[in-house]
Amino acid sequence: MEGLIPVINKLQDVFNTVGSETIQLPQIVVVGSQSAGKSSVLESLVGRDFLPRGTGIVTRRPLVLQLIQVTRDDNEARTLDNGEVVKAEEWAKFFHTKNKIYTDFDEIREEISNETERMGGTNKGICPEPISLKIYSPHVISLTLVDLPGMTKVPVGDQPSDIEVQIREMCLEYIGNPNSIILAVSAANTDMATSEAIKIAKEVDPDGRRTLAVVTKLDLMDAGTDAMEILCGHVIPVKLGIIGVVNRSQADINKKKDMRDALKDEATFLQKKYPSIANRNGSAHLAKTLNRLLMHHIRDCLPELKTRVNVLIAQFQSLLNTFGEPIEDKSQLLLQIITRFASAYCSTIEGTSRNIETTELCGGARICYIFHETFGRTLESIDSLSGLATMDILTAIRNATGPRPALFVPDISFELLVKRQIKRLEDPSLRCVELVHEEMQRIIQHCGTQQEMLRFPRLHDKILDVVTHLLRRRLPPTNTMVENIVGIELAYINTKHPDFHEAQMVHKAVTNDQDGIRQLQKELQQKNHLQQMEEKENRAPSPAREPPNAKGGAGNWGFSNILRKQGIDTGAVGDMLGLPQGSEPSSNPSSTPSSATASPAHNRKGINLLPEVPHTAPSRKLSNREQAECELIKRLIKSYFMIVRKNIQDSVPKAIMHFLVNFIKDNLQSELVRQLYKKEEIDTLLEESEHVATRRKEAQEMLQALQRASHVIGEIRETQLW
Repeated sequence: MEGLIPVINKLQDVFNTVGSETIQLPQIVVVGSQSAGKSSVLESLVGRDFLPRGTGIVTRRPLVLQLIQVTRDDNEARTLDNGEVVKAEEWAKFFHTKNKIYTDFDEIREEISNETERMGGTNKGICPEPISLKIYSPHVISLTLVDLPGMTKVPVGDQPSDIEVQIREMCLEYIGNPNSIILAVSAANTDMATSEAIKIAKEVDPDGRRTLAVVTKLDLMDAGTDAMEILCGHVIPVKLGIIGVVNRSQADINKKKDMRDALKDEATFLQKKYPSIANRNGSAHLAKTLNRLLMHHIRDCLPELKTRVNVLIAQFQSLLNTFGEPIEDKSQLLLQIITRFASAYCSTIEGTSRNIETTELCGGARICYIFHETFGRTLESIDSLSGLATMDILTAIRNATGPRPALFVPDISFELLVKRQIKRLEDPSLRCVELVHEEMQRIIQHCGTQQEMLRFPRLHDKILDVVTHLLRRRLPPTNTMVENIVGIELAYINTKHPDFHEAQMVHKAVTNDQDGIRQLQKELQQKNHLQQMEEKENRAPSPAREPPNAKGGAGNWGFSNILRKQGIDTGAVGDMLGLPQGSEPSSNPSSTPSSATASPAHNRKGINLLPEVPHTAPSRKLSNREQAECELIKRLIKSYFMIVRKNIQDSVPKAIMHFLVNFIKDNLQSELVRQLYKKEEIDTLLEESEHVATRRKEAQEMLQALQRASHVIGEIRETQLW
């Protein structure tokens, strides 16, 4: 049982080396108001005067004080890490000064002051960073205590306005440790009901199971009063007890009164003033009580502490593994990193990656979505006749006929119009290439989260550059191929395409009586020649005679008239194609001015009588023939556009996969090796990140500390715990 406190002291040393607060070790935490006598209590436990004294706040940093009992013949405890053996009866060591030995306790006081000013300033500022001090002596009882700054109300010097809150939070941080024993120090000459120490202890330990109250300055109470009710627990009950002590006065301190003499005077005072409870009070009884409480507390905490240490060993070992082992063969490591990256990149595209995202689409799944959702829906949303007005179609038909009126709808008009619509499929196709390229670039970041990439930032940047440049080089040939796919469709309008059913129906309707149509064309030419001869003979036509073009002239033999003349129903083609029907309106001879009906005065003005020729066809009601022709062209454009759109929707993704995606998959690793595997650059590429190097060092130190802690705990046999 006596070996438990040294175990905790060893563990304290272990974790001081890494400055970790991961393990909450059992210790005694001293709290109290400013000038309540905390420092005097600690000095009485040590038996030496070693703490700074003065007016106002003096303790401005937590002091972790380990009291270690050593005998004069304990050579093991007196042997330092460097092999030196300490000859002095009592000595001390600070953690921040390593192996330096202090045998003069005045020098210890000075070092505490200097270290406090180094971190907390010279004008009453506080600092949460603790000072660790070990005192070895045959006159002490093994204890681990933490002395905290006294709780104050009014800031002085450089202290911030919220100094009260800062000290309170510092105290709560230490006494909030469930493995700590709270030593609440209060002065006897103040009302216990207003004790700040008791109040803050109750906040974290409402049942009082780990709180021990200490009442100081018993000799300074007003005449006629005593602390009997307080010490017996009748005023404020505390489960671990209440112990009264008598501190040295300021006059005793100034005279450097020996601590042994002060302890004798304390015993005499207690025997005289409180004879019935004198044996349960005093500094000596306080030291024994604290030792007993701490040992029992350690006994209760040690099994859980052992489990906690083992869990942390496993966690830090796993963390250390993620940072990688020290580099032995840089060339081999570089090849391994390149291979793993290329494999991870290809796996992300193929969907075989170990770390599959569940929050968003990535890699191959995202490319598939681009092909079949984004690109497919965009093509489907393009109207085959968008931007193509009826008058535009009619104008194209007229322009395609030249100076001669056409008997049939010219093929060239359909070809020009459908090419215009097919051209609109090029931009979405190129945008599809761009989206896939962006996703291929995005995959780099997804694969760049590997620990090696974080460990070697220069290698990560270089890999990023190589893949980015490779993707950029593949973009022009992919775009060219997509442009060629659209260009191929524009190069040849295949009206004999097996899926172009509308063209086949029109061809069938028109060629049902091809011989009769040819005969009709011959008769029309002969009749037209006779009319021209007659016009030459009769330069001045009679007013009663109708113009030759009024009825049955060649100019009025339209598409529907030709079919009607041959005995083919005028709506035959319309019925087959679902076009609107109607009768051909007769021509109005007065609607178009001509030289045959003009007066002599008008003839003198010549062509000025003709209206201005429009740049585009004016808006007007279309004749049935014009409407049928336009509807026929629309139907043909729509049908052929659907065929081309289907081809492009199928061909563009295939081209992107071949020229971009699959090319990158097949050539990524070889390109990385070619660009990165160079002897002169290996050292630079495998230079570790400072952040990772620091984290690895911290993890190694913590793992070593935990392993030493586990070894220390393992030295205690189970029989010693009970």
